[in-house]
Amino acid sequence: MAAKDYYKTLGVHKAATQDDIKKAFKNLAFKYHPDKNPGDKKSEDRFKDVNEAYAVLSDEKKRRQYDQFGDSGFHQRYSQEDIFKGFDINDIFREMGFGGGGGRAGGRAGGRQRGGGFNMEDLFGGGGGFGGRQAYAQKGQDFTMDLFVDFLEAVHGIEKTIEYMFDGSRRQVKVRIPAGISSGQKLRLTGKGGEAGPGMPPGDLYLNIQVHEHPFFKRDGDDIILNREIKISEAVLGTTIEVPTLQESKQVKVPAGIQNNTKLRLRGYGIPHFGKPGKGDQLVHITVAVPRDLNAQQRKLFEELAREGF
Repeated sequence: MAAKDYYKTLGVHKAATQDDIKKAFKNLAFKYHPDKNPGDKKSEDRFKDVNEAYAVLSDEKKRRQYDQFGDSGFHQRYSQEDIFKGFDINDIFREMGFGGGGGRAGGRAGGRQRGGGFNMEDLFGGGGGFGGRQAYAQKGQDFTMDLFVDFLEAVHGIEKTIEYMFDGSRRQVKVRIPAGISSGQKLRLTGKGGEAGPGMPPGDLYLNIQVHEHPFFKRDGDDIILNREIKISEAVLGTTIEVPTLQESKQVKVPAGIQNNTKLRLRGYGIPHFGKPGKGDQLVHITVAVPRDLNAQQRKLFEELAREGF
């Protein structure tokens, strides 16, 4: 699927306000509306693109996701149905004199308008109405399945071969797990869903990523946290400890006088940022072990320290 630039589609800057986006949409929707361009396939396609761009950029949550993850990352999270969910432009089309132009997401389209105008169901494939399954209403069935990956596979990325059943037959497909992916994110495999009728595109396969926990690394966004315990003497005098990282072990200096529950930061030793360069950090959580049982000599030493004010 070719990359889409929704800002370019509407001819606005990334810093555009909602008023700017709405104004640009109205101008383009009026220009390419099927009632003004009957039988013009290019205008029809442009009209669909303009509506999709507005459905994303007019929704603050979807716009933030699009800005954060880019086109590829956004479409791994949002299906075509998700994009148009809750999108209703009836009022805008009525303002433009087109009598509504479409129904609410998931509902039926408004039907053929009086005077012989176009029908949104005809334009977008029918069945789900404009804003529901939209132009993809007649494609094959979409599939969804959970894909479990190990912690380090999610960190570094990996190519996996997965199997799934369709109509009693076993399918295999290779999928590239991007580095830095986390539980709850989705991957979309275009055309790997159910078959459709003649001339209709197949559905898509959506993979819900589930990442197994690691025995000692804990993830916090793109940072990882590792707990390390040191002795009281090491906390007072300072020491050097060996710390495992996602790549290799590293010698880390613990400064003298470190306090309990202090975190030492190893910059760039965390998880790769999903879909963009750079990495998070590794945080080494230092806890100071207090001995439970002291022999006579140890107790004497601590008593001497106590007399010295420690």
